[in-house]
Amino acid sequence: MTTKEAWDGNLLIAEIGSVHDGSFGNAQKAIEAVAAAGADAVKFQTHIAEAETLASAPNPPYFNAESRMDYFRRTGFTLNQWRQLAAHARAHKVRFLSSPFSLEAVDLLEEAGVGAYKIPSGEVANIPLLERVAETKKPVFLSSGMSNWAELDAAVEALRPGGPITIMQCSSAYPCPPEQVGLNVIGEMRTRYGIDVGYSDHTMGFAAPIAAAALGAKVIEKHFTFSRLMYGSDAKHSMEPTDFAVLAAALKETWASLASPVDKADATPYASMKKTFEKSVVTGVAIPAGTTIERKHLAFKKPGTGINASRYREIVGRRTRSTLPADHLLTEEDFV
Repeated sequence: MTTKEAWDGNLLIAEIGSVHDGSFGNAQKAIEAVAAAGADAVKFQTHIAEAETLASAPNPPYFNAESRMDYFRRTGFTLNQWRQLAAHARAHKVRFLSSPFSLEAVDLLEEAGVGAYKIPSGEVANIPLLERVAETKKPVFLSSGMSNWAELDAAVEALRPGGPITIMQCSSAYPCPPEQVGLNVIGEMRTRYGIDVGYSDHTMGFAAPIAAAALGAKVIEKHFTFSRLMYGSDAKHSMEPTDFAVLAAALKETWASLASPVDKADATPYASMKKTFEKSVVTGVAIPAGTTIERKHLAFKKPGTGINASRYREIVGRRTRSTLPADHLLTEEDFV
């Protein structure tokens, strides 16, 4: 699954990241769980500790239970394990991608058979990494969380020689409050770069990713965990399986709705319902033959099979051909 076609269309990416906490078995089970929940792709993070961080590098504010170096060493996988995870994803009919955090991680993922790359927010300014990813010619999902327009411009330029790019609106806040989601940026990105746009979600709910899809995001990424009580940097900000399945179903409905435009100039699909629910012009009182119709003679009632209530002015001023009882459904034959 490395071709452009395999990654076209709408995608829900389940971000497993490092929520497996270094357990290869948990990583496999996570793939199975996201496949069952309706994800289209599964995304990991590929960390090679010595290649990406100094031992003195600080922890993010939301996770300081162990040093970054220790965490990356403990939760990393071997080449053979990455190959098995890629194969496991294919076996469960979900696409496999990962975020590399070093040049060495790109090389490892190439050997493992990764289908696409996600550039995480913290790597957008790492131009050597972007150039290496572009060399693979594989699809790239570029996160925008920490970057301004100038930095994103440079990143897109570095990636353009490679495979197809989807730029992902993202706010690097964990969790992200609604006020920082930045849904307005989705349209701005599409106009600025002329490429597909997605949304990487760090909120705790459903509203933002569904709204993003409605605004044209073709790719939605959502963090996944077995339980928010799990240990690690991402678990408490992630979505559990039951809720993830609800999100997957809602997104598929949203995308299906967007893919099927309705022609409001054509009411033909509602012809039967209009007859049932709309109102026709009827007599509000008994009317003698030869009466010139006034508004006071008319009422408007179901069914909509007669002269539509919207045409009542056409009736006013006409003369009746014969005596009409009250509640008579008027037709053209009732007038001279």
